[in-house]
Amino acid sequence: MDELDLERLRTPLPPLSYPEGFRSGFACFVGRPNVGKSTLMNALVGQKVAITSNRPQTTRRTVRGIVHRPDAQLIIVDTPGLHKPRTLLGERLDSLVRSTLVEVDVIGFCVPADEPIGRGDTYIARELAAQRDTPVVALVTKTDKATREQVAEQLLAVQELGGWTDIVPVSAEDGENLDRAADVFCGHLPEGPPLYPDGDLTDEPDEMLVAELVREAALEGVRDELPHSIAVMVDEMGPREGARPGRELTDIYASLYVERPSQKAIVIGAKGERLRRVGTAARKQIEALLGTRVYLDLRVRVAKDWQRDPKQLRRLGFDQQT
Repeated sequence: MDELDLERLRTPLPPLSYPEGFRSGFACFVGRPNVGKSTLMNALVGQKVAITSNRPQTTRRTVRGIVHRPDAQLIIVDTPGLHKPRTLLGERLDSLVRSTLVEVDVIGFCVPADEPIGRGDTYIARELAAQRDTPVVALVTKTDKATREQVAEQLLAVQELGGWTDIVPVSAEDGENLDRAADVFCGHLPEGPPLYPDGDLTDEPDEMLVAELVREAALEGVRDELPHSIAVMVDEMGPREGARPGRELTDIYASLYVERPSQKAIVIGAKGERLRRVGTAARKQIEALLGTRVYLDLRVRVAKDWQRDPKQLRRLGFDQQT
């Protein structure tokens, strides 16, 4: 994966017409695993640009989603959840989050409304207190899963965690306070021209988005220890030659990597049934993304202990700066 370089991305586009006082810049969402960061980014962008799952630590890389407004362009950087690393991959993801914090214009600290404040939240709050030059907005997420009383109590609890610039309760599911959250974040951006063309919702290459959609489908219904062991790479992708106009077809060949033969058997399932379900679910999402019919060929391969092996991590795209 490419090293995160937000300064390079700040290079403005060729001169465009934009109103006086227009703002543009970067925000990142941080929080412990599974607090709704990716779901919230997708809701603000208005389209799915990051995969979501109820499995902790689904996000393994920075994903940038672009919010276009008449008065601003907000680029949201979704990050992996901060946690105590147990593998080399975990260490690299943790380092990636920390490097992102010092490069953005505003930070969103996500805490779910339906769960009590825990040690992970307290740990991250202490980390964010050190970011003295960057405003931090506390986001109480998943308010649709909590009662009004629970939300009010959580707002008070989050307030006690630190001196946040703003605190906003928000729900990605029912849209509560999404506009307000966007207003708050855009208010902290510097004035300047848009950094991406109008209409762009992410700068992720299609191959990366496809790989993530396959991984999302593979995460559903697997055992607790397996999600962290699954990685996906697109081996080949391109339009089918000779397809008739209006019947375009994209051929995609992708590999799912696990760490042990026993995990390979779980992913494939009895007589290949589970892998077929993964392919069916992923293909629907990929066709919506690409706007064409898709032929999807999935293979499951073993890369022994890849989360702890520097060579395997590089081969699977997890470089020193993922």
